[in-house]
Amino acid sequence: MQRLQRKRIVLGVGGGIAAYKSAELIRRLRDQGAEVRVVMTRAAREFITPLTLQALSGHPVFNDLLDPAAEAAMGHIELARWADLILVAPATADLMARLAQGLADDLLTTLVLASDAPVALAPAMNQAMWRDPATQANAERLAGRGMRLFGPGAGSQACGDSGPGRMLEADELAQRAADCFERGLLTGRRVLITAGPTREAIDPVRYVSNHSSGKMGFALAEAAAEAGAAVTLVSGPVHLPTPQRVARIDVVSARDMLAACEGAMPCDILIAAAAVADYRPEAVASQKMKKDPGSDDGLTLRLVRNPDILATLAARADRPFSVGFAAETEHLLDYAARKLKSKNLDLIVANDVANPQIGFNSEDNAVSVIDRALQATRFEQASKGQIARQLIAFIAARYHQS
Repeated sequence: MQRLQRKRIVLGVGGGIAAYKSAELIRRLRDQGAEVRVVMTRAAREFITPLTLQALSGHPVFNDLLDPAAEAAMGHIELARWADLILVAPATADLMARLAQGLADDLLTTLVLASDAPVALAPAMNQAMWRDPATQANAERLAGRGMRLFGPGAGSQACGDSGPGRMLEADELAQRAADCFERGLLTGRRVLITAGPTREAIDPVRYVSNHSSGKMGFALAEAAAEAGAAVTLVSGPVHLPTPQRVARIDVVSARDMLAACEGAMPCDILIAAAAVADYRPEAVASQKMKKDPGSDDGLTLRLVRNPDILATLAARADRPFSVGFAAETEHLLDYAARKLKSKNLDLIVANDVANPQIGFNSEDNAVSVIDRALQATRFEQASKGQIARQLIAFIAARYHQS
């Protein structure tokens, strides 16, 4: 169940008596490390209050498609991008029918249409409604579109009937939610990932650095660990928690990072997501440098090149499958393709850091991956966690083909 650590789950609550189980489901998901946002239909609010689910999830509940407050904050498109999984529990017969028709007449159905995240439904209804040919046809149609059906279970029902139609219990739903996240793609493989910026000292107080937050590299480390890899994460100075099941090595400068990476070799896959400083001051002052109050002259620093970490590791005799990152502000694909060739890489991930929505310190990303044949595969804007899982699946597939 560690696969739910830091996963973003949108829980859609439909209007059925089983909505009372949604409260316990939120607890189970959060106990396993997931972050939960709740979307309720109008009918769901007749069975359980938004305040209850807000208290359990720790976040305001989303109710209405045209809620000005919600649109000013996250909005249905931002919520759609935020989700790693949309879990609808309970999924009533009416709600399944509307989803099968592709309707977008409330916030929840609109969200399902607007999101690229996987969707899972936990049906909950009277046994006769579940058996009805219309409901069965809707279930088949939704499954044919890739939506997962969790249940229903069978047993006594609130109406006094007995049979199939009960919503599964919270523990089982949480387990099935965890099963939505792939594992095993990199089982037994050693993956080395670099992340964050480097700092190149000018004196004991000042340094040369960049705006990298490390979020993308850390998300990749988490996704690789989820995929079964033994992950070593070499990180520059960042303020991020270490993902579970990841061995972390903290460094400061580019030369520190190279030494740490060489110490972590050999590995099967190298993913160099760090924003490494290309240059460092030639000389580092032993004491804090003082400005001359009697002079208006500026300060001249002579910079020298840092070692090229990625090219150095990709040139080793025990060369790993090598994946680089190209963070560019212009001519994105051209510059990335040149870097791929010059550093002898297998893949390069290109992202436009000039775009504030997907640049440094942002929560989202959108990237293109270029291979040795210079074919580009596009991953559209999504949370960095989602992009990381897509990239790890892509990298794993190419690694196994190599």
